[in-house]
Amino acid sequence: MTAPIRILARAKINLYLHVTGKRADGYHLLDSLVAFAGTGDWIEVSSLPGSMVTIEVDGPTAQHLPTGETNIVEKAAMLLAQHSAKPVGAHVRLTKTLPVAAGIGGGSADAAATLVALSKLWGVTIHKSVLDELALSLGADVPVCLDGNAVQMSGIGEVLTPAPALPPAWVVLVNPMVACPTPAVFKARTGAFSPANPLTEALQNVRELATALKLRQNDLAAPAIATVPTIAVVLAALEAQNGCLLARMSGSGATCFGLFESENHAQTAADEIKKMQTNWWSVAAPLESFSRNAYGPGLPGS
Repeated sequence: MTAPIRILARAKINLYLHVTGKRADGYHLLDSLVAFAGTGDWIEVSSLPGSMVTIEVDGPTAQHLPTGETNIVEKAAMLLAQHSAKPVGAHVRLTKTLPVAAGIGGGSADAAATLVALSKLWGVTIHKSVLDELALSLGADVPVCLDGNAVQMSGIGEVLTPAPALPPAWVVLVNPMVACPTPAVFKARTGAFSPANPLTEALQNVRELATALKLRQNDLAAPAIATVPTIAVVLAALEAQNGCLLARMSGSGATCFGLFESENHAQTAADEIKKMQTNWWSVAAPLESFSRNAYGPGLPGS
């Protein structure tokens, strides 16, 4: 029997996010620099006799997840099983630690990690381009999580261009444990669209990264704050921390991040915010440019 496979479904961070237009079908066009944090949920898959795929969910934020057909992990597992026509069963265990509806792609990362882990478990020969199509059918953010590397994201999230290598940095992720549904935030957005402004230059250190990001913004911050006013309180808490070079909301919220130069400053800030707001979720993690999960290299057929 194949040994269990365990993958970290890392939190996705939109370091900036411009809304550049809207398609006739209602989908918004985006320009965003996406990176990942060294923290997230865990997906573990193991073989089962027969052909059944079972899902188990645990972890500190598991109670906030939908179950059954609305669970994106189950959708991903069923989709790959149907595509590969594998007769072998599997047990998928999701250990949920990230907040839900939080703007850091938790569900998308879980789905991407499920596709990768099951592909490896089943030895599925599937080209990555095909896997990308399956990922997109699950959600606009799943392809970028499947890639797992820092990228410039455009289109509705499906056009991914490698970003320049990002310098070593630390982030503090903070969520007030209030859901901020993406459709409501886009509905609240008003005003003109922003021009695309992709990051193309190599940056030498985190201070240069902070300077470059300050020339850009998150266009969804204002509508998200209008939807969940506590986001403004989160941003103020991050900005007040020693060593914070930039505080910004990620994605459609409600998670915000602070950019820090050192692990010590980041961990101290995360601990301080936890003390001030015991009901908030706060964690320090390295900002990662490249996947440590071999999402791309090593995939059967890639």
